[in-house]
Amino acid sequence: MQCYLTERQTRTPRLFTAIDPQINAERVHTWSFPPAFPLDVAEFSFGQSYDFRVNRHDYFEMMYVLSGKAEIQIQERRLLLGTGDLVIIGAGLDHSLISSPHTSLQVLDLFFLPEIVRSTSVGGDDVAYLTPFLVQDSAFPHIVPATSDVPAKVAELIRNIQRDLPASSSRARLSAVTNLKMALTLLGDFYSAFNVSSETFGRQERDLRRIGPLFEHLERHYGEPLHVADAARLCAMSASHFMSFFKRVTGQSFLAYVNQFRIAKAHVLLTSTDQSISEIAQELGFCDQSHFGETFRRVVGMSPRAYRRLTAGSETASQGTHARLRDLFGPRPQRIDFAPEPNGQSYCRQTRN
Repeated sequence: MQCYLTERQTRTPRLFTAIDPQINAERVHTWSFPPAFPLDVAEFSFGQSYDFRVNRHDYFEMMYVLSGKAEIQIQERRLLLGTGDLVIIGAGLDHSLISSPHTSLQVLDLFFLPEIVRSTSVGGDDVAYLTPFLVQDSAFPHIVPATSDVPAKVAELIRNIQRDLPASSSRARLSAVTNLKMALTLLGDFYSAFNVSSETFGRQERDLRRIGPLFEHLERHYGEPLHVADAARLCAMSASHFMSFFKRVTGQSFLAYVNQFRIAKAHVLLTSTDQSISEIAQELGFCDQSHFGETFRRVVGMSPRAYRRLTAGSETASQGTHARLRDLFGPRPQRIDFAPEPNGQSYCRQTRN
């Protein structure tokens, strides 16, 4: 398969002799999320013959089948997909789409990183939203069938998110995250009703309660240093066991979680107060402004000062902010069409606004 797309930086067409140039040699698929807002929606249309490499990714995925049918392989299982079905795929799972003979496929895909639902308060509620993506064992039912009303409702919420993107104002960001949380709530309710998954969901709830003391401590003392040994002690675990346990339960490493939480606090302070960067760094427990700036840039993709300038007045000048965002990270993919070439191969054309 060949893929024809417009690159984000150069915006000049290039022809790739690969199924997807975003899949590297280690079969890891990457997606270029906008800085500070790791949530995106894309629509894909596949021709009657396609063959995708098995891949995995570190983001979470919801895929709604708009029309057509196919098979999807997830780990060792092959599952049938049809119009109106919804597939949810967690991080690190090998998977691939497999075409059905003489049948095209059109899907609506939502990608997001778990930190998008992280709030400025802790206590496990944000992790609860992610439960369906964190308990995907070998028996997990990845497909929510069209016979239930959940896929159609989730698809409507994804469309709402698509209209909000690229979320160039605080209102658009709030709307997009709210719609995402509504979709995650629908999925949580759907899966919790499965007896086959009740034990898995119950274990997740017990695990969240076990690290509850850590959440409470972080909420009260987020501006104070917190070492792994101290966090493990709060949860009555050894440091080594705590690190793997926390990653399994929350979907993030302990350090990444704490940094995301503190940076989420920084977002609020940068956009709603006139505190200086150094004052915010000190309030959040960073050793100095330089360390805060480095962490903020690593998480968000820009400096605190640039973020404050970018979001200043976004409610009254959203169009101008939209243009600045486009300048920063390029136009966002809207639709990718896969269709057969005359020689029987397939190609995809990606359109950006």
